[in-house]
Amino acid sequence: METLYTAIAHASGSGRDGHVLSEDNRIDLDTRVPREMGGSGDGTNPEQLFAAGYAACFLSALHAVGRTKKSDTADAGVSASVSIGKISETGFGLAVELDVYLPNVPTEQRRELVDAAHQVCPYSNATMGNVEVTLSIVA
Repeated sequence: METLYTAIAHASGSGRDGHVLSEDNRIDLDTRVPREMGGSGDGTNPEQLFAAGYAACFLSALHAVGRTKKSDTADAGVSASVSIGKISETGFGLAVELDVYLPNVPTEQRRELVDAAHQVCPYSNATMGNVEVTLSIVA
C-alpha cells in the first residue's frame, strides 16, 4: 500500500471509560460504556466512532463510483449501524449494516453502485472477511 495519509489518535483512562484525542485535536471526546452494556452512556463509544467513520467513507466511495458511472449521487446518504456482541466466552465481534439512500439514481442501478462502492471503500476492504456487513438500499 502506498500511504496517502495517517490519522493518529490516543486513548487514555480505561479505554471505554476514558478519553480519545486525535493528534490534531479535532477529536477530543470522553468515551463511556453504553447503558446497554452496563455503563453510564455519558460519552461516545468506539462503535459510534466506527459507525461515523464507515458512513462517511462509504458515502465518499459512492460519490467516486457515481462519477465514474455518470450517476447522480448528489443527494445520497449513508447510515451505518455498528453492533457489538459476544462471539465466544472471552471475545467480542462487530456487525455492520449500511443503509444507503440514493434518491437520484434509477432503482435498477442502485445495487450496482452500492456493490461497486463496497469494493472501493477502505472500511469495506478492511472489514471484508472479518466483520459481517449488510448493505441495504433505502428507498
